[in-house]
Amino acid sequence: MHIDFHILRIILVSFLVVVLLGPIVIPFLKKLKVGQSIREEGPKSHIATKSGTPTMGGIIIVLGIFIATLTSGNYTKEVGACLFAIIGFGLVGFWDDYIKVVLKRNLGFTALQKIIVQLVFALLLSFYGAKYSIDGTKLVIPFTSIYIDLGIFYIPFTTFVILGIVNGVNLTDGLDGLNSGVTLIVMAAFALIANSFSKLNSEYYGVVVVSSAVSGACLGFLRYNAHPAKIFMGDTGSLALGGAVAAVSVVTSLTLVVPIIGGVYLAEVLSDIIQVSHYKRTKKRIFKMAPLHHHFEMCGWKETKIVAVFWFATVILAFIGIYSI
Repeated sequence: MHIDFHILRIILVSFLVVVLLGPIVIPFLKKLKVGQSIREEGPKSHIATKSGTPTMGGIIIVLGIFIATLTSGNYTKEVGACLFAIIGFGLVGFWDDYIKVVLKRNLGFTALQKIIVQLVFALLLSFYGAKYSIDGTKLVIPFTSIYIDLGIFYIPFTTFVILGIVNGVNLTDGLDGLNSGVTLIVMAAFALIANSFSKLNSEYYGVVVVSSAVSGACLGFLRYNAHPAKIFMGDTGSLALGGAVAAVSVVTSLTLVVPIIGGVYLAEVLSDIIQVSHYKRTKKRIFKMAPLHHHFEMCGWKETKIVAVFWFATVILAFIGIYSI
């Protein structure tokens, strides 16, 4: 009961921090004219409905996570690694947002600049996983009780997966409440898995703390980000959340489970890769627009319907992922 109450308190703190900061930060961002710029190649409906909505709201998500985690009293290396990834990738997103909304360069970082900086953080997290994570270079194989030891291949493999996760979460941020809701469910699933692991090894409890804080922050952010959104998280939030998902998967050796629980992220990434590569070869598109949520928009689905379907799919995938361990 003590552990359950502690988790609920962490969720409540992160939730309240975000909810209380919203009415302060949203007017401040409006005053600074930190409004979202809509890409010309994006859905035309977004230009009228979303252009000018304050972005960089991920700042309050990161603050909610940070405050809830620090006030939890859990200061383990696992917590430190997760916070490092959240803040590190969040700073990359913050700078990208700053370039886009303050310097008015709509594309932010160049693709090369962005991947290089992300690669540095991904490598650092991979090195941490290899040397300090609970299972070292071993990974859990879903639906089995088997661990596979990647040895020298652990760092390149994990770095690749981290970059995939972070950018998958980033791509999922395109509709009101989509990324907030999906990541809330994903992190709640990781919290449940890590909590069951912690009964055998207390080192996993740090992951429970961070995952719970992220879930609470996402829930609080939905107060302002659900349709019609009053604020967007921007790359500040989406990259920070990507760092959170990546970090907890590395610390728990569950990177092979992320494609199950985070199946929506995987679908978003694959749809984008397939679309770009196919168009370069044939000058034809497979999807009406990528990533995947925009395809359904172009098919005539309402934004709220797409979000609800993706949330529901994530709930199902989360149960499958939990069952696979």
